[in-house]
Amino acid sequence: MSGVNFAQPDLTLLLDLHGVIRQATVASTVGEEGVSGWVGQKWTDTLGDIAGEKARRMVEDARDRGVSAFRHINQRFPSGRELPMEFTTVRLGGPEGLIAIGRNLQAVSELQSRLIAAQQAREQDYWKLRAVETRYRLLFDATHEAVLVLTVDGLRVIEANPAAIRALGFTPGWEFLPEIAPADQEPFQAMLVRVREQGRTPGIMVHIGPSRTPWVMRASLMVSEPGPVYLLQLAPAAAPHLALVRNDPVPVEALIDQMPDAFVAIDTDGTVRRANGAFLDLVQVGAEGAVLGQSLGRWLGMPGADLQTLLAGVQRHRAVRLFATRIEGDLGSETEVEVAAAANTDIRPRLIGVLIRDVGRRVLPAPADVAMAEGSLASTLAAIAGKVGQTPLLQLVRETTGAVERHYIDAALSLAGGNRTAAAELLGLSRQSLYVKLNRYAIDGGPSAAPAGIGARNTGD
Repeated sequence: MSGVNFAQPDLTLLLDLHGVIRQATVASTVGEEGVSGWVGQKWTDTLGDIAGEKARRMVEDARDRGVSAFRHINQRFPSGRELPMEFTTVRLGGPEGLIAIGRNLQAVSELQSRLIAAQQAREQDYWKLRAVETRYRLLFDATHEAVLVLTVDGLRVIEANPAAIRALGFTPGWEFLPEIAPADQEPFQAMLVRVREQGRTPGIMVHIGPSRTPWVMRASLMVSEPGPVYLLQLAPAAAPHLALVRNDPVPVEALIDQMPDAFVAIDTDGTVRRANGAFLDLVQVGAEGAVLGQSLGRWLGMPGADLQTLLAGVQRHRAVRLFATRIEGDLGSETEVEVAAAANTDIRPRLIGVLIRDVGRRVLPAPADVAMAEGSLASTLAAIAGKVGQTPLLQLVRETTGAVERHYIDAALSLAGGNRTAAAELLGLSRQSLYVKLNRYAIDGGPSAAPAGIGARNTGD
């Protein structure tokens, strides 16, 4: 009995070696249950089919090995009551028979039921919270009013909705106070003091940014983790002028959206501030709000031609063109592209305009022409390979490089119909660099006029 760890059994059954009940004792914790009628019956007859099979195995285990494992059994009482109980059966030794000791698990079962109910209630609360967060995020992103969330301590931007990113250029991590005109900083600080005391304040006018644009600002205090934050709502004090010319009926924003090539405006860190529909199609994203605040490097880049290389080129030369790289869409597409980029250096925040052109669908030469050209290149390289052992390695490398360059220059000129400007664009070279190579390899570029559909906008060399 030393292996049995029951402080007070709720039901004790004295059994013979065949599982027949010889004596039954019920503790007061179970209630007033008359079990004297069990004497002379098999224990399995007081149980259901499944519980009876478990009891039969416990009797066999105790008879063969001296003690059985603990098992959960639903014990039926003569009153019709059924209780979940945990039993173990022990052999008493010799012909004394067996003893089955049971503990009432009703309290444990109730606790488990309460735990499951609490878990379900917590899960429902969690999904309600997720629904509230989703509605908040949709409203935050969809509103045309600029909205900023600032830390209370350092007045640093925690979140900015797409309207704020477009209008103010603020992204998470930006310090907000230095952007306010010095004359407006004291009223702004006084407004924040009142917000901390009352929770909300009437709107005030502040001038923001280097251009000191007037904005009507309202502030409120929000409870958040790990501490409270300020919610700022900003509306322009004057209607924005969207058109370049007063009589021009087409706004600049509409022109950008209608461009067939992808256009995106980024800051000096590569964070997207503005994107047109062609860019959204290229990166396989459904709405502009999903790309604003994201790094362009999430989609653009390949070894040796990533976002950092592009930004370094813009910083050094203020403009980059014919930058060959790749765009990877969110749904798995890969597109070969050419990038042209230029930076504005006169206003703050400094922005970089990036024009991205899909070059993966450019017209390729006919298969027969490709096979002939590849055969010519193969024969040239085979002739160079025959010089191994007779010519220094450096000279072999130069001849191989020259043969490959000449081959692809000839192919580009053929594809462009002899138009050198279009051929240079196909090769990713400047026109001057192409002229140098034409002179080096004594290549006749042919007529300068481009055929229809290829380089038609470049009518001269």
